[in-house]
Amino acid sequence: MTTKKFDIAVIGGGPGGYPAAIRAAQLGKSVALIEAKELGGTCLNRGCIPSKALIAGAEFAAGLKHASAFGFDIPLIGIDYARLANHKDKVVEKMLSGLTGLIAANKITLFKGFAKLSSKNEIKIFGENEAQTIEAQKIILATGSEPRNIPAFPFDDPFIHDSTSLLMMKTLPKKLIIIGGGVIGCEFASLYAHLGVQVTILELLPRIIPTEALEVSQALSRAFVKRGIEIETSVKVEKIEKTETGIKVWIADGRSFDGDCCLVSVGRSLNTKEIGLEKIGVLIQEGGQIAVNEKMETSVDGIYAVGDIASKWLLAHVASHQGIIAAENACGKEARMSYQAIPSVIFTDPEIGTVGLSLEEAKKQGYQAKIGAFPFAALGKSQAAMHTEGFAQIVIDMKTGQILGAQVVGFEAATLISQMTQAIANELTVECISETIFAHPTISEAWGEAALMAEGLPLHLLPKKV
Repeated sequence: MTTKKFDIAVIGGGPGGYPAAIRAAQLGKSVALIEAKELGGTCLNRGCIPSKALIAGAEFAAGLKHASAFGFDIPLIGIDYARLANHKDKVVEKMLSGLTGLIAANKITLFKGFAKLSSKNEIKIFGENEAQTIEAQKIILATGSEPRNIPAFPFDDPFIHDSTSLLMMKTLPKKLIIIGGGVIGCEFASLYAHLGVQVTILELLPRIIPTEALEVSQALSRAFVKRGIEIETSVKVEKIEKTETGIKVWIADGRSFDGDCCLVSVGRSLNTKEIGLEKIGVLIQEGGQIAVNEKMETSVDGIYAVGDIASKWLLAHVASHQGIIAAENACGKEARMSYQAIPSVIFTDPEIGTVGLSLEEAKKQGYQAKIGAFPFAALGKSQAAMHTEGFAQIVIDMKTGQILGAQVVGFEAATLISQMTQAIANELTVECISETIFAHPTISEAWGEAALMAEGLPLHLLPKKV
């Protein structure tokens, strides 16, 4: 059998891999894309897209509960979760079809199978049929990650779930225990609570979403408790027992929590095993991630790595940008990755959007930092639309006025954070925001008001008493 040769080979067809393949093809290279499961990876098939389809349905259900306040008497008789799950599946199918078309249109050769490096230029692909070998001048690794399996709590559908199996459910549990109060755990908590499920979150650390700013974590906790979500922090789960009616989760202080099933959401495992990294000498860092430089180059010349396996940011949009950077460098162009302005979004209710440094992080880095914050409740549009929960805040350097970070909690936070991402990416100062004219009435006015607060010149809030 003749070995097929390519300019670029990309291992992994997720949000890091397929953009890399497309960009390399756009730059005139022959490209092979190898995927062991489905194109689109975790994000499209088992993460971002299917979960957001379900969340959209849950938000619609939540809106109906408040319809009477606008004068509409629309009773929420019941939820046919199987139909909502079917909507989720159709969304994934449509997106997958579009992506498949993109790969074909860019003349990228797609291989289905598990890829293993034989050398720095040779890849063996183990597919459904016999194994085949390809050669490439440059290789981009984009193998992603999967939900971390804790040996003490082995996944056992339909009782003990990871995020993948929970997304595949066609019926709603009455009681759901979530082990882990990070981003994924909180998104599922918000989703299922809106659909009438009784939810309990068990978090080892002192607060939920512990990597976010304190104000953000506190705001989400208050909102969750108000909606009836039970939150237990600083608790260690000891064991999970199956019962006649479901499961019982025991924590270290002797208490237990009963549920129909539980979600174990305590991080992700990197897909770097058994792909031949050791054979060719790719350097692995202490945390298990592949060591890369700002060009996404590994320790081996001609080998690049992007996405979860090469970043502290386990985010699809970071992986995509890294993929583009890697592809451009592999094709002989000069491109460098910057992490100065990485937006992060949590699709809970209320939504959360953050970028740059929190106040705590800014002070740790030596900045003389302060915050300007403005509540949504003081905005006309928020009052009119009955989305008054939340706030927007800007972190600035008091010496220079430079915007160091921003956080927003509330309606459309995922969209609003892009404005501050652009500001930080372009190293704007707080004056650039306070002197910007924002359309009225809009929720984006919160940024202008927050900037004024940071300058000590509040317009629509009472000044602080001296």
